Amino acid sequence: MTRPHSEFLDNIIGVKIPVLDHGFIIVRDYMGVDRSIADAARVSYGDGTRTVNDDTNLIRYLVEHQHSSPLEMCEIKLHIKLPLFVARQWIRHRTANVNEESARYSVMCKEFYTPSAQDMAQQSTNNKQGRGEALTPEQAGRAADKIESFSRIARFNYESLLNEEALARELARMNITLNYYTQWVWKCDLRNLLHFLKLRMDSHAQFEIREYAQEIWRIVEGWVPAAAEAFEEYELHATKFSALETELLKRLLPSTIPPEIESLVASWKPRQKAAFLAKLGL
Repeated sequence: MTRPHSEFLDNIIGVKIPVLDHGFIIVRDYMGVDRSIADAARVSYGDGTRTVNDDTNLIRYLVEHQHSSPLEMCEIKLHIKLPLFVARQWIRHRTANVNEESARYSVMCKEFYTPSAQDMAQQSTNNKQGRGEALTPEQAGRAADKIESFSRIARFNYESLLNEEALARELARMNITLNYYTQWVWKCDLRNLLHFLKLRMDSHAQFEIREYAQEIWRIVEGWVPAAAEAFEEYELHATKFSALETELLKRLLPSTIPPEIESLVASWKPRQKAAFLAKLGL
C-alpha cells in the first residue's frame, strides 16, 4: 500500500516562499490528500456514502453540511519566518502544534520588518483595531525612518547587554521590538487550517498576517483542490443569515417559485435544488 501523495506539494517541499520583506513559508511535510478525506468519511458513514459517485462530490457534501472531522485526516507542517507581532496574533489560534525559535537558547535574528509606504496608514476612526486613511508619502517616509531607527537602537542595546554586560539571553531579549523576526514550525490539520484561513484572509484581518494567509491558501489549493473548492463555495464566499434575517427573507419572497429562480436552479441536482428552496421557504 503506497502513501497518498500530492505532486504539487512534493514539488515545493523545502522551497522558500517569500512573504513581507524578510519572511517566508516553507512546506516541510504533509499527510493526506483529497482522497484521504473521502476515505475517512466512507469509513465513518459506512454504507451511507455508497450513492456518492466520486470523492469530489463527497467532499463537497461534507463541507456543505459541516461534517468536518474527515478534514482532520489531512495535516501539513510549515516552517515560517514572521515578525513577532504577527506571531502573537497567529498563536491565538490554539488548534495547531507549534515549536518556536527560543531567544533563551540563541541570539535573535537581526532582521526586522518595516512596512512599505503604501501599507502605512492612520488609525481608523471607526475600527479600534484597524487602519484608516493612508499616510502621505512624506508621513510614510518619516514613519519608516523612525521605525528603522528605533529598531536599530533596540538591536544595538540588545547586543550591548549580551556582549558588554554579559547579561543572560533570556533577559537581554526584553527590549527587542515586536517587528523583529522569529521562526517556528507550525503543524495543523486541514479542518483547523481552513478556519484559520477564513479569519485571516478576511479584509478585516491585519495586512501582514493576511499576506501569510494568502500564501498558505495558494498551498492549500494545490494540495487539496477539491476541499479548497468546496471551502470557497460553502464557507469562504458564502453568506449566512440569522434566524431573524431568514424569517424576513421568507416574508419578502413570493409564496411560489418565481420563473427567474426556477430557470436558475433547473440544472441543479435535485438535492441541491431542494435544499436551496427550503432555505427560502419555497
